[in-house]
Amino acid sequence: MKPRSPIFVTSLVAAAFFMENLDGTIIATAIPQMARSFHVGAVSLNIGMTAYLLTLAVLIPISGWVTDHYGSRSVFATAIAIFTIASLFCAGAHTLTQFTLMRILQGVGGAMMVPVGRLIVLRNTPKDQLTQAIAYISWPGLTALVLGPPLGGFITTYASWHWIFLLNVPLGIAALVLTMLWIENTRTELSHGFDWGTFILAGFASAGSVYAMEKLGGGESPWTGPATLLLVSLLSGVLAIVNARRRPETSLIDFESMRRKSYSLSIYGASAFRISVSTLPFLLPLMFQIAFGLSAFRSGLYLLALFGGDLSMKSIVIPLLRKFGFRRILIFNGIITAGTMVLCAMLTPGTPVPLLLLILFAHGASRSMEFTCLTTLAYTEIPSERMSRANGFLSAIMQLSVGMGVAVGAITLRMVAQTAGHSASTPMLRDFRWTIIVMALLALGPVFDSLALPHDAGSDTSGHQPMPEAESALI
Repeated sequence: MKPRSPIFVTSLVAAAFFMENLDGTIIATAIPQMARSFHVGAVSLNIGMTAYLLTLAVLIPISGWVTDHYGSRSVFATAIAIFTIASLFCAGAHTLTQFTLMRILQGVGGAMMVPVGRLIVLRNTPKDQLTQAIAYISWPGLTALVLGPPLGGFITTYASWHWIFLLNVPLGIAALVLTMLWIENTRTELSHGFDWGTFILAGFASAGSVYAMEKLGGGESPWTGPATLLLVSLLSGVLAIVNARRRPETSLIDFESMRRKSYSLSIYGASAFRISVSTLPFLLPLMFQIAFGLSAFRSGLYLLALFGGDLSMKSIVIPLLRKFGFRRILIFNGIITAGTMVLCAMLTPGTPVPLLLLILFAHGASRSMEFTCLTTLAYTEIPSERMSRANGFLSAIMQLSVGMGVAVGAITLRMVAQTAGHSASTPMLRDFRWTIIVMALLALGPVFDSLALPHDAGSDTSGHQPMPEAESALI
């Protein structure tokens, strides 16, 4: 018997999100032990992480079409099963080649699990409860960025790297059973075929961009090759857009939804925001260890303050939206988020620990609010018949921007260090400081976009009813 309340479905999807997002970050601290197990250098293990990201980048755009064709329960259950089986095989891998192939298989499951899970929540949640549902399923991705490295270090230290993947097996089995019990197999009658041209061009553009940015950020090879690949990937993306515009009725890119300001905001300005805030979980531990001289474990513990900030906003986001509306929150909270990033840049080895934790907590709270509002607002004006296409395209953009965050942070840090006249392999405190300030400026992207929003944007979802007289005197 399927539960009537959407909270059951939302909880299930949130759990699946947490499993997938944690898997993408927890592996980082296990790389040295895994390298010894596979008898390869630690740098060689990056291919396993890159293969996973490339698979996500290629396959996420087709999630909407696949769901419409085969049904939401069938695709979500299959994705969980593939992800779980691949996790088991990752734990049993004896060579780097075996591990990389299983990471690709994991990517196939992850590429369907996240966007299809979000689509299931969107279809099962009334509009007046959408903000709460989006907030509930968005925090796993944020917290996984913070919890992954210290948890991976703990498991690797006191058990072995194999358990990082074995933990997914019981979680995956439970999620699979509950999916079959709770989720209906909703599908949409398709009147068009699959857009192979856009899929191939966009897939190459996404995968090529991610790979090129990874290489540029690593700084281990001459920049000419990755830069050329990045330019070719961008050209492929332009060709994908041209091809999609010629066949709007079959296109994987939803141009109709992009005419809505609430949706286009989540594509343009929000992408800059996602890239910028995704750099901090990478930059801050490096700054704490290299510039402050702290241990890896202590640096990871400090980042738990971000997690606390994330959770703190979940209970108050709805009252705040009801009182102030999407527009004012996105503007003022976006400025606050950028401001807390600047405060992070101003930290020194002598900063009192309580003050440091307070700044990290404030940043976690503000970025959580911005993420929730941006994601929720994107769907407020999308009709149900366009939801799968709009969700598939937005999910691809979100994955691409978050996935490129570390690379953008690494490239910026490298450029700042070289501009200062010393090696990028040994960045100094001022290099981290200027890099984070640049990222803070990038985080202002949705602030400028939000200025063009109407005062009642998303009011059906937020419950905010602006008074024209009062609003005219405010931003």
